[in-house]
Amino acid sequence: MNYGKSGLKKQIHSCSSKSARRKTKAGVLTFKAFLTGILALIVLMISVGLGMFRGILNSAPDLNTLDMSPNASATIIYDAEGNEIQTLVMAGSNRQPVEYSEMPENLVNAFIAIEDSRFWDHNGVDIKGLTRAAFQGLVSGELDQGASTITQQLIKNVAFGGGMETSFGSKVKRKVQEQYLAIQLEKTMDKEIILQNYLNTINLGANTLGVQAASERYFGKDVSELTLSECAVIAAVTSNPTRYNPITHPEENVKRRDIVLEYMQEQGYISEVEQKEAQDDDVYARIQEVDAARDSESSIYSYFVDETIVQVLADLQEKAGYSETEARTMLYSGGLRIYTTQDPKLQKIVDEEISAPENYSNSEIRYSFTYRLSVTHPDGNTENYSENNIKAWLRQKNGGEPVKLIYETEEEIRQIVAEYRATVVSRQDTIPGERLDITLQPQSSCVLMDQETGYILAISGGRGEKTASLSLNRATDTLRQPGSTFKVLTAFAPALDSAGSTLGSVYYDAPYSLNEKDFANWWGNHYVGYANIRDGIVYSMNIIALKSLMNTVTPQVGYQYALDFGITSLVESRTDETTGEVFTDIGAPLCLGGITDGVSNLELTGAYAAIANQGIYTEPIYYTRIVDRNGKIIIDNQPETHTVIKESTAWLLTNAMEGVCQYSLLYGHSDIPTSRTETKLEGIPTAAKSGTTTNTNDIWFVGYTPYYTLGIWQGYDENAELTTGPDVRIMWHNIMSRACEGLPAKEFPEKPSNIEEVSICHKSGKLAVPGVCDADPGGNMVYAEYFARGTAPTEVCDHHTRVTVCRLSGVLATEFCPEPLRENRIYRTLTDEATGNTDDSAFLLPESLRNSTCPIHTGYPFPFMTGEEQPSESASPEESSQSPSQTPVQSPSQTPAQQQTPAPETPAPEQSAG
Repeated sequence: MNYGKSGLKKQIHSCSSKSARRKTKAGVLTFKAFLTGILALIVLMISVGLGMFRGILNSAPDLNTLDMSPNASATIIYDAEGNEIQTLVMAGSNRQPVEYSEMPENLVNAFIAIEDSRFWDHNGVDIKGLTRAAFQGLVSGELDQGASTITQQLIKNVAFGGGMETSFGSKVKRKVQEQYLAIQLEKTMDKEIILQNYLNTINLGANTLGVQAASERYFGKDVSELTLSECAVIAAVTSNPTRYNPITHPEENVKRRDIVLEYMQEQGYISEVEQKEAQDDDVYARIQEVDAARDSESSIYSYFVDETIVQVLADLQEKAGYSETEARTMLYSGGLRIYTTQDPKLQKIVDEEISAPENYSNSEIRYSFTYRLSVTHPDGNTENYSENNIKAWLRQKNGGEPVKLIYETEEEIRQIVAEYRATVVSRQDTIPGERLDITLQPQSSCVLMDQETGYILAISGGRGEKTASLSLNRATDTLRQPGSTFKVLTAFAPALDSAGSTLGSVYYDAPYSLNEKDFANWWGNHYVGYANIRDGIVYSMNIIALKSLMNTVTPQVGYQYALDFGITSLVESRTDETTGEVFTDIGAPLCLGGITDGVSNLELTGAYAAIANQGIYTEPIYYTRIVDRNGKIIIDNQPETHTVIKESTAWLLTNAMEGVCQYSLLYGHSDIPTSRTETKLEGIPTAAKSGTTTNTNDIWFVGYTPYYTLGIWQGYDENAELTTGPDVRIMWHNIMSRACEGLPAKEFPEKPSNIEEVSICHKSGKLAVPGVCDADPGGNMVYAEYFARGTAPTEVCDHHTRVTVCRLSGVLATEFCPEPLRENRIYRTLTDEATGNTDDSAFLLPESLRNSTCPIHTGYPFPFMTGEEQPSESASPEESSQSPSQTPVQSPSQTPAQQQTPAPETPAPEQSAG
């Protein structure tokens, strides 16, 4: 078919038009499909976004379960006068919450000006601020740059741990939840409370959380006392606590502080004049001064704080029901307030006297040491060494001889340590840790307490600088042999209290052996014969204590009394797993203080406090109450009490121990004193007991006044003999006299109504016989003793005998000896069980008088011997004796032990007829 050119063109054009129309239509359909897809995608994305948003909100923390108040804060310990003595803090808990009303207005305004200028107007989220910061946040990924309100920051700190997310998605999720919760929170919480919680929560550098902790750290003052410039300094820290720390980076903080002041002026909180004055304030010089003063103060806990921590941790578990972990967390980050019994004035006295060089001998200044060394060898093995290794090394060098790590100079110690170190460390070794601590010797410990309340008023665990917290406290951690202080607790107290003995009960002081062990008195192998319990206390007589325990009390009862007095370190029975040897404190050495492990100063002082408290033991305590951060009392610390001895027993023991505190001599002896040092106070009665162990390794003096009970120990940390030095009584007297200075005159508790006074014979403990007991050849043996009603003797003295001697013949007179020649003489007598050579032996009836009678006057008249003649001097060993009327009865404070009447010579054998 032939269409021609024009027809062909038309045909071609028609085809092209149809094709174009088809393409256009397809394009429109495609565009519509694309547009529909985009819309569907947007709808899908919105739906997914809404779902995700809903999911984020639904997964947000429950606002009702969040506590907006700070959940970790420092614990503060106060003394008895309300002074803060220690802050206990762990990382993240150095916070001291305060009320909004305590915060100065400038401080609140400073934070609002720099952190959230529209705080009072928004509903938790600042839309304007959010919009302003949105672009910067999206670009940098730091969504907190200026976008968070104070409400949001509070929620971030409380609900989200400060916002420590690492991924962008996590930050977005937290930010959405934070804003949502901020809006919800402001519906239910007053803005002032929000501000209060925020300002108590924020990190303000230098390990401080909250404005109160920051105020004390930087300015040494309460937050309520801050000036405008100081408020601005603290507000400047919060955006970057490290960069703007005013101690370490004052040049950065001042820039930020000036911005804070500028914002405050722009927002109408302060005037330009106030702004200029604050900027001119040299606040950073004050900050450095406070920091320097803080550095100069020891951050080491005192001995008192150490013991308070120990007792609080135990009580939080035992009394409040916390686990050990919970108790420790509560103590160091629970914001507790612990009110202690420490008397700051008394603690100062104790610290001064314990450290005073004059209370120690200059000739006995020594040093000991502790040593820790860790050595890592090339093979990776690490070995640890201590002073015990050095001691073993020295002992080996000395041929196995015992070694005491006590030296005259510190240089000696460093030289010995260096020599030992060279034996265990090679050039290839590395030293991960090494420490040498040198300690002044001899050491001391001291406990001062109120016997009525059980309050520990002051304590010292040693002399010299304390170099670590929760370190060795010699007053509580160290067990030492108590020596003669245990005589009262285990022998004499139970003897008087339940065994029927009295202060006048006598025992024969003579050589004593038990279980193949020989015992003697502290002054050596010299014995006085019959002596009573009062003598045993005042002159610390070992044999009297031993016989009282073994013959009257029994060791088991004495052991039980010690337990009742609060002594917990005794050993009932213990077997050494290596040697099989059995140890027990139920035995004769108990009353002499010879016990397995020893006793602490705290427990020994507490035991004597029970006597001072009329026989009632009161558990020693360091604090009165623990209060949580909301003011709720967690523990009201009431000490446990129980009766150990009767009131009458306590009074009798006190009366006897008063004699220990004043100088006197044992009757007939110028070499056996109570002490050369008087410890009696002027105007205030004192009662005490000394204690010294074998070889003078330990010296004690424990006693009391009507106000306080005080126990002091001195000795070497490593048992060694104290060779010289002032009597420990001097330190005791110095502390007690200063502690009682200015206090009103006060007496010990009144004599109980069941205490009576009876005149007895010192040698028998029985009723005195006039003309006999007071005519003892060694001096007047009659004195007035105190007795609990029903215990006074009813029998008359049987330890004296009166004989009539003919002055002419010198032997027993007959009925025919003329009256002028008859002379009454007094001699002492012994019971069958009284054996051994003693002072009494010199005053016994001579053997020549026992069975011999006058051979001259036999009934036959001898006109040249009528009695008018004077007898020869050799016929009478004594010319006269004291008559009863010339010898007044003595009081317990003037016992024969203190009369100092010299003993007459024993009649010579040739003066008595054979």
